[in-house]
Amino acid sequence: MQKILIPLLLFTVYSCSGFAQKSAVQHAKLVGGPCQGCEAVLDFGDRNLSSVDTLPEFESNEPKIKLTGTIYERDGVTPAGGVILFVHQTNRKGVYPTRGDETGWERNYGYIHGWVKTGADGRYTFYTFRPGEYGRQPAHIHPVVLEPNGKYYWLDAYFFDDDPRLDSDQRNPDSPRGGSSGVLSLEKENGILTGKRDFILGKNVSGYE
Repeated sequence: MQKILIPLLLFTVYSCSGFAQKSAVQHAKLVGGPCQGCEAVLDFGDRNLSSVDTLPEFESNEPKIKLTGTIYERDGVTPAGGVILFVHQTNRKGVYPTRGDETGWERNYGYIHGWVKTGADGRYTFYTFRPGEYGRQPAHIHPVVLEPNGKYYWLDAYFFDDDPRLDSDQRNPDSPRGGSSGVLSLEKENGILTGKRDFILGKNVSGYE
């Protein structure tokens, strides 16, 4: 009996998880002002998302980095479960690479991207590599969040504190979206450079309510 119940339980968990993901997409509503390409957060298809993802070309690029943190509810204390976080970035040359068969938003933002979905503890982790500088801009990684209620919006980019191209507004924003500036100080943990950043849902996002 136990051998039968375990697969059934796992099927139920994955079915509920998939339903919640589809429900968020069906009720999707962009908030916080215009955002070119933010619809990418909705485009995870039939993937069963987890709280950890590895971006394409992670294995073949250096330096490798780990982005991790916790997403909180509006009170800034309660972990937010079921939140989908999408990130995309350039390659080491500062280019959003494409394979030639991209459609929609991928034609501009390429294939180096990924999605995670927080569990009950609100935690997320991406394994990727440090991107190159994009034009005159400092190296950065773009995040977009999709809440279980369907609200989605952009968050301030992840930056790197040793990047000389960072300006004062990027280092010390007055009202960072998501409640954190995103300037990462990478420290080696278990052999990989790790940057930690937490978010608060809706924090400093105009028109969120």
